[in-house]
Amino acid sequence: MPIEFQIPPEVERQAEQARAVAENVMRPKSRYYDEHEHERPWEFIHLMWPEMRERTRRELEASLRRAHPDTDGSDPGTGSEACAEKAKRPRTANMALIHLVEMLSWGDAGIYLCLPGPALAGAAIQAVGTPEQKERFLRRFTEGEPKWGAMAMTEPQAGSDTSAIQTTAVLDPETQEWVLNGQKIFCTNGKLAYQESDGLIVVWATVDRSAGRAGIKPFVVEAGTPGLQIVTEEKKLGIRASDTASFVLDNCRIPADNILGSPEVKGGREGFKGAMRTFDATRPIVAASAIGIGRAAFEFTRDTLAQEGIRMEYGRPRWKLSAPQVDLLEMEIQLRQAWLLTLKAAALLDAGEYNKLAASMAKVKAGKAVTWVTQKAVELLGPLGYTTQTLAEKWFRDAKINDIYEGTGQINTLIVARTILGYTRRELK
Repeated sequence: MPIEFQIPPEVERQAEQARAVAENVMRPKSRYYDEHEHERPWEFIHLMWPEMRERTRRELEASLRRAHPDTDGSDPGTGSEACAEKAKRPRTANMALIHLVEMLSWGDAGIYLCLPGPALAGAAIQAVGTPEQKERFLRRFTEGEPKWGAMAMTEPQAGSDTSAIQTTAVLDPETQEWVLNGQKIFCTNGKLAYQESDGLIVVWATVDRSAGRAGIKPFVVEAGTPGLQIVTEEKKLGIRASDTASFVLDNCRIPADNILGSPEVKGGREGFKGAMRTFDATRPIVAASAIGIGRAAFEFTRDTLAQEGIRMEYGRPRWKLSAPQVDLLEMEIQLRQAWLLTLKAAALLDAGEYNKLAASMAKVKAGKAVTWVTQKAVELLGPLGYTTQTLAEKWFRDAKINDIYEGTGQINTLIVARTILGYTRRELK
């Protein structure tokens, strides 16, 4: 695939619009929502909903076109000519999304996470769902009032090791309903998806514990389903504007066709592979968010030190620079490296190519970079960086989650190593 560093015009226009939102709506409220955890930024939500609604519509129709190439996905009578013309256009959906996420996270990562839309649930449905399921579950996010999707995978005894998932799904032969029982924790936007009308949560459960990963399947649980109950809304170190919920599923009954993909356990790992395809799509997004936080911290530190006469000098060798200048240079280098990896992962996804390695590399690098860059910002700013007079200490707190969720840095490092070296999970742990 050829390397192209020119930002598509439509992506650049969107990034400029996002900058205005980040500067004027998000950044001024950043400290408020950090100190008022569990309040929701409704001004931001309502402002962004039309854009997210339209984005979901475009992605849904593009997905349906790929499934039914003889139609355009939204109007079966349109014909093959229009479909062929659309197929010639380069896909930029994921490239546009990472630019949007990076800019909004520069504004405030916690507020950004409150974006309405299908989110992780949508990624799972797109990765594993049938065309009928995509239409049924994702169409709701293209109309009406703001609504959210969420994904529930982590359990008290099952974090990175998904084979340890204990939540069960049993098909009731009389009612033809799946009955789910178990507990899920650390579900991003879980409360919003649970409370708001037409929200939904993709719950990963096992239909056969003895089958290990092969028995793990994703199920769509819609808002208001009896048997699904929030038990905890977490208080967190950072990204406090975002809700993180824990659930109990107690004989939670859902229709038989709410399982994504096949219910069969064939000795393969279709359900687990579906989860991994979901992460291949979402890890570049997490990386982009990390880079947005890191850029906010870097730019503030650079500009603050410049006011004290310490300016970046790109043309001089390092040994002629002061220690703070070297640190600033390294901060920018780390963020640029992470951004290039993230661009590659998104570009591969847009091209319909395999991006597992690129997605994990971007996630690992961005998680490490943002943690180091924000820590260095607090260090260089001294007492000013450690107090709440500035947002530096908040960026430091917001940063770490990017090295944890969507697969920890350690897990993604293992994925990178296994992929490059050709080892299996059993051979390299």
